[in-house]
Amino acid sequence: MPQNNAVPVRLVVAVLALLLAPPVLLAPSVAAASPGAGPAITVLSGRPDTVTGGDALLRVSAPASTRITRNGTDVTSAFRWDPASRTLTGLVDGLRLGDNRIVAYAPGHPPVASRLVNHPIEGPVFSGPHQRPFVCETGTFRLPVLGQTLGAPLDDDCSTATRADHFYRTTGARYRPWPRGATDYPDDLATTTTARGDTVPFIVRMETGTVNRGIYQSTVLHDPLTEPEPTPFDRPAGWNGSAIYTLGGGCTGGWYRQGNATGGVDDAFMLGQGFAVVSSSLNVFGMNCSDLTAAETAMMVKERFVERYGPPRHTIGYGCSGGSYQAHQIADNYPGIFDGIIPSCSFPEVGFGTVYMITDAWLLDTWLSGADGWTAEQKRAVTGFVTYATAPNVAQGARRIDPRVFCGVLPPDLRYDPETNPDGARCDVYDHAVNVYGADPATGFARRPLDNVGVQYGLAALRDGTITAEQFLDLNEGVGGFDADANIVPARTEADLSAVRAAYRTGRLTNGGGGLADIPIIDYRAYFDDAPNGDIHVRYHSFSMRARLEKANGTSANRVSLLEDGRHGYLSTASPMVRHAITQMDRWLTALDRDTSHAPRIDKIVRAKPASLREGCNTRTASPEFVAQPLDRDPASTCERLYPSGSFPREVAGADVAADVIKCRLTAPDRADYDVTDAEWARLRDIFPSGVCDHTLPGVEQQDLAGTWLRF
Repeated sequence: MPQNNAVPVRLVVAVLALLLAPPVLLAPSVAAASPGAGPAITVLSGRPDTVTGGDALLRVSAPASTRITRNGTDVTSAFRWDPASRTLTGLVDGLRLGDNRIVAYAPGHPPVASRLVNHPIEGPVFSGPHQRPFVCETGTFRLPVLGQTLGAPLDDDCSTATRADHFYRTTGARYRPWPRGATDYPDDLATTTTARGDTVPFIVRMETGTVNRGIYQSTVLHDPLTEPEPTPFDRPAGWNGSAIYTLGGGCTGGWYRQGNATGGVDDAFMLGQGFAVVSSSLNVFGMNCSDLTAAETAMMVKERFVERYGPPRHTIGYGCSGGSYQAHQIADNYPGIFDGIIPSCSFPEVGFGTVYMITDAWLLDTWLSGADGWTAEQKRAVTGFVTYATAPNVAQGARRIDPRVFCGVLPPDLRYDPETNPDGARCDVYDHAVNVYGADPATGFARRPLDNVGVQYGLAALRDGTITAEQFLDLNEGVGGFDADANIVPARTEADLSAVRAAYRTGRLTNGGGGLADIPIIDYRAYFDDAPNGDIHVRYHSFSMRARLEKANGTSANRVSLLEDGRHGYLSTASPMVRHAITQMDRWLTALDRDTSHAPRIDKIVRAKPASLREGCNTRTASPEFVAQPLDRDPASTCERLYPSGSFPREVAGADVAADVIKCRLTAPDRADYDVTDAEWARLRDIFPSGVCDHTLPGVEQQDLAGTWLRF
């Protein structure tokens, strides 16, 4: 049901523009006394300034006789003493909204205080004001295995009561609901041997609830017949101590909604290995196409998980397509939520790496569809794709910049229409990010960082003789751009410079120099570049992300790429290579945790990498063999011959594979660069009156991140 008890969207957008302030850095996650000064207080469930839901799991390094208070009230009884670590750990509840003061009084030492800032369980924390209208979907969210829905929401924030259910794996490799009131094991119950070598009943505890207006779920092996309800002090014996956070794909239609599925929490391989599996409906990009809200949600869901089970040894972000957007951007912009990531069918981000590719393809395909005298190879060459079929395929998804097309579950009467409902909700990637970009005061619409001024489409095809000068000029004269409603118009698209600046400074364009510099990354790709009908998940995006890491950090040594054909789909643990990626990431992070040296972080990551984790590809034979070699664009390499990486329209136009220029700097064209007649030269200068892109220079307003853990 839609919750629409707020002011009209156009007014909300205008007000948000006034509220927006420069992003600010949040405080560090540990509040501790100086050495020798007494107890130290650590927030185990998150950061002290991003606590949510009125509680936090705390650890106090202090003697057992230490007294602890919350806002002056004694809460010592909530803590349990661990003589091995000489710490007290406890879940402190009753936190009020806003500032709270935790004080530890250790005998013989001055009191030590920690400030906790508590936020509502429905959010927001750092993503800015909630989006309205917002459609609740508890009534259509079906519980895995059990099949039932969550029923009507409890309030306007789409809340539902937290519940715990169990299901089990059968000896026939199927899931079944745990029998109600069971006092003995079902005859068909399977066992599993976890990554730690423990053999346990394959019974899964599944918790479902709501945080940040999204529906979250967590699953973990747990035996309800022999084990108590899990707590940070009573962790399930079958849990291997690590967690996988699944990140769902998509984007189109991912706004104004709660979502009715998660990224998946019932994967038999992950659970069978003993991993906890965690996700939320707002971590499915087809339901929430915002990396900012996705990051906030992941933080809050992980907090809830830690308060239930205790801190995991490490958390792995795992997802394909829209899930890869989240993995990259959450890790880079909000470090600490994920300790390592496995992005698949990956893109650096949606707003630039993807949107620029697909909107260029939309413009090119529209113009080429009406052009005479072009061969199939000439059309393919100006796109750069392995197959031209990719252009019309991705052009459909490019409508995610059109505020009228992908409105999903939003009721028609709430949707924007320029004629009949100009104040309605605009269903596009830019208006979904208005908290970051701000609103254009002239229109009330979100400012838009989209630009193709000076782009010489087909330049490489001209230079290698694939197309003629006349074709090059015709194309660039007619290709056009987009107006505010994504109608194709003759004029090129010009970006709003404040939005461009915000995109760079806030990490909406993934920089690679934030948290991504400090974590292991395994980029897995199933190859679909040569799909007969085209595919959006093309291989060059993996090179874009590698190039950004190298630009930002001087190295990509913390990243390993794996490549195979698409026989197992985009991302599935049916693939031995995917299972290998998961187990190797777990080993990598485990070894990294054990390295307590003071070596530079990148050195520790490199030496922690398992010897059994090598970059390379599988052959495309019936029984694939692994070819260990760097995955680059070397045309002589086996993997490049098996899986040609292709290109993309902006690279054909002269851009670099990093795909990190939002708006290029312009320069006057040089006659020496073109083999053209005088008449063609005059025409080229008319087509590009302000100049052409100079790809030897950084983009307009291109700059480093303002920092991590920014709030809006």
